[in-house]
Amino acid sequence: MTLTSFGPANRIQRSPETHPLTWRLRDDGEPVWLDEYQAKNGYAAARKAFADLSQDDIVQTVKDAGLKGRGGAGFPTGVKWGLMPKDESMNIRYLLCNADEMEPNTWKDRMLMEQLPHLLIEGMLISARALKTYRGYIFLRGEYTTAAKHLNRAVEEAKAAGLLGKNILGSGFDFELFVHTGAGRYICGEETALINSLEGRRANPRSKPPFPAAVGVWGKPTCVNNVETLCNVPAIIGDGVEWYKSLAREGSEDHGTKLMGFSGKVKNPGLWELPFGVTARELFEDYAGGMRDGFKLKCWQPGGAGTGFLLPEHLDAQMYAGGIAKVGTRMGTGLAMAVDDSINMVSLLRNMEEFFARESCGFCTPCRDGLPWSVKLLSALEKGEGQAGDIETLLGLVGFLGPGKTFCAHAPGAVEPLGSAIKYFRPEFEAGIAATSAAVVPPLARPIVVGA
Repeated sequence: MTLTSFGPANRIQRSPETHPLTWRLRDDGEPVWLDEYQAKNGYAAARKAFADLSQDDIVQTVKDAGLKGRGGAGFPTGVKWGLMPKDESMNIRYLLCNADEMEPNTWKDRMLMEQLPHLLIEGMLISARALKTYRGYIFLRGEYTTAAKHLNRAVEEAKAAGLLGKNILGSGFDFELFVHTGAGRYICGEETALINSLEGRRANPRSKPPFPAAVGVWGKPTCVNNVETLCNVPAIIGDGVEWYKSLAREGSEDHGTKLMGFSGKVKNPGLWELPFGVTARELFEDYAGGMRDGFKLKCWQPGGAGTGFLLPEHLDAQMYAGGIAKVGTRMGTGLAMAVDDSINMVSLLRNMEEFFARESCGFCTPCRDGLPWSVKLLSALEKGEGQAGDIETLLGLVGFLGPGKTFCAHAPGAVEPLGSAIKYFRPEFEAGIAATSAAVVPPLARPIVVGA
């Protein structure tokens, strides 16, 4: 799998007008360092933000552009920024970049950090100015060693150029930026678990409220944004709201562009910057090239392992939050996975749920006990040793671990693909029930009645 924003040569001509995230990328895949980045209009948006815009102007511009979080939740960025306190006496506040990219089948942020580290730094600099944060941290997945090396070098380059540190651009504004590598926990993608980990604590999610904007890192106001989200900020400030909103396809309720991809047994697996509203079929057929010879598309996930499975007939859905919601699941990270017809869905789900069970922080009972229970049942079905009622128990777990039933969103994301797999491929699960299984549902396998 190559990390690239390129598609078929006759399909993509990257330019600042159409590809704000990726137009600066080098054809050889090498990082764009400071001199080249500035030659490609880098830090021009930051200079504009410091010279011509107030902090409130920057926040309002991002809000008007309709930028939403690109980490998977899709919360409006400008609204999130607006939650930071206005009280000038609260002069210690933090900006955190969530770069703990551990969602299976997702690697978009890695490409940005490895090849365009200064784009992220510029996005954080403008955001820090807007939020009046004096210190920032890039909380980076520990396995991303190349990204860490490139980001640290870029930070030093920016410091030497007076773009980080004291009195930035002669404005009197100070901003320090640090790269912090995590210890490798999926749950750190949840913003309050990330904050706990940064503080040196166990990576458990925190109760909300209070929200990080009021009580975050070391008890101070804190804003947490995803890598791709922050990388959108320079283009919005530099080129304006109306231009940014015009990038999306007709029918899309989301604005701008999105890094999207396709993996699995497709002919051209990769990553591309595309406008919101492009259809999944265009992404699958025109960019990913369809399935490799000898394989047939069985189903697909639109945005990481925590999104529900869809069928080939759903490929005409538009790739934006509302478009994917219309066919029954979530956009997630926007990096899709093709499942070919050689894959047994029970085995695939057992593998997925093992990952999610292992990565649970263990704080709340439904997640801590429910996910291992699903693994146990799926393992039995995979071996042909399932019992009558096991499928009903799994569906009960899907409801019992759904949205609003657990402390954070880890368990709901874990069981969403399970529920959709049973919905579309129930015969494969039924095939795992032993022929000798009693017709009567055993007591321990009776369906869970949520709320009983």
